[in-house]
Amino acid sequence: MRLAAVDLGASSGRVMAGTVGPGVLSVAEVHRFPNGGVRVAHAGGSTLHWDILGLYRELLTGVQAAHKAGALDGLGIDSWAVDYGLLDASGALLGNPVNYRDARTEGVAERVLESVPARELFDVTGLQQLPFNTLYQLLAERDLSAAETMLLIPDLLNYWLTGVRGAERTNASTTQLYDVRSREWAVELATRVGIPPRLLPPLRDPGTVVGTLLPDLAAELALPELPVVAVGSHDTASAVVGVPAEPGTNSAYISSGTWSLVGLELDEPELGDAALAANFTNEGGVDGTIRFLRNVMGLWVLSESLRTWEARGTPVALPSVLAQAAEVPALSAVVDIDAPVFLPPGDMPSRIRRACAETGQRVPATPGEIVRCVLDSLALAYRRTVRQASELTGRPVDVVHVVGGGVRNELLCQLTADACGVPVLAGPVEAAALGNVLVQARALGAGLPDLAAMRALIRDTHELRRYEPSGREADWARAAARIDPKVVA
Repeated sequence: MRLAAVDLGASSGRVMAGTVGPGVLSVAEVHRFPNGGVRVAHAGGSTLHWDILGLYRELLTGVQAAHKAGALDGLGIDSWAVDYGLLDASGALLGNPVNYRDARTEGVAERVLESVPARELFDVTGLQQLPFNTLYQLLAERDLSAAETMLLIPDLLNYWLTGVRGAERTNASTTQLYDVRSREWAVELATRVGIPPRLLPPLRDPGTVVGTLLPDLAAELALPELPVVAVGSHDTASAVVGVPAEPGTNSAYISSGTWSLVGLELDEPELGDAALAANFTNEGGVDGTIRFLRNVMGLWVLSESLRTWEARGTPVALPSVLAQAAEVPALSAVVDIDAPVFLPPGDMPSRIRRACAETGQRVPATPGEIVRCVLDSLALAYRRTVRQASELTGRPVDVVHVVGGGVRNELLCQLTADACGVPVLAGPVEAAALGNVLVQARALGAGLPDLAAMRALIRDTHELRRYEPSGREADWARAAARIDPKVVA
């Protein structure tokens, strides 16, 4: 079975051709394209948008290329969460979707919490407080009167492919408008905060066949009327399907990319006061599972640092600077990588130096020192989050699975094992694409009855790399206290 997996990230998108069969599972990239925010000026200032039509064009180009290489049996789309397009009553898009890094939601969450206490909001949605959650973005819209339907990014693209509107549950669960217990829209909450319930489209499970390519579109692209499958359309939901954990093991996962998503897979949401205070989230996973996790800033800080150096006319090659970083003494300087200052695009090296100076540490000067600071700080954040997830759920963690682009960063993987004090199993890199094609394959008749069977196929067909912890616990504890003396090391 050959399947096209469209995997859209905040900085790039890919179309992967996947092959699934007995003892066979592979994905190969057939088309890659850049993504990112596009800032547009207007009378009130400027807004950071996504180029959604450009993404759609590249998606179609990639699917065509995949089909030319061998007939496809289906396609599925996963992407980042929370962002959306608004359609009018005719189904026309009302404007380019706004990028979650735009500043329009500043202060919105605080206003919502004045009328809906954080405890109540968490009890319904199970989500961590992030300023860009869909609920806050909708409340930041200037005017919703012309909007008839809200479609999250993968659902919007699926609509353009098939003409069918809907919302896949794993992505819907990230909006802060979804009831994590009932697995339905939180209509009462939406009404209470002033969001029209008409905007919330019908929900569907991952593994649902949305429809087939519209006949005119298929003819224009010289494609068959392929089935389009709603996979775990939040890319982390697909990536967690691609975590090759063995049944019965006490494992945590880190989906490491532009963002890092760090957590555990649960059967039921964890909604206690401690989880609320620790700002953990309960997002829907494939087959009714819960992704109990917290967002960590991720490799965004590293990629923005590289972009900054290039913009200054002093480009730095990633392999070279990682080799330099490996020579820098461990934990020379660390920052709170989750601090709000590191969220917007911009000059990360200057922000890192400033944060180190403010905490009385040696200020990193060279690119190698700055990158080592970023990676040590990421490993500290992983350590903190894995340990909190374990404490909050009462589940020990004996191994950490790292999947996604961060698998290629060997220094980061080793630092993660050192910081967490348990072995790291790294791989596969293409976990999201693999999870995407596995859910498609099951929906289209492959003999993969459950997550255990999907993960067994990954283990049988992909090599994992093991990193043993080698750092000293006391060193990591002291580094954690340097950032925040209140943190329990």
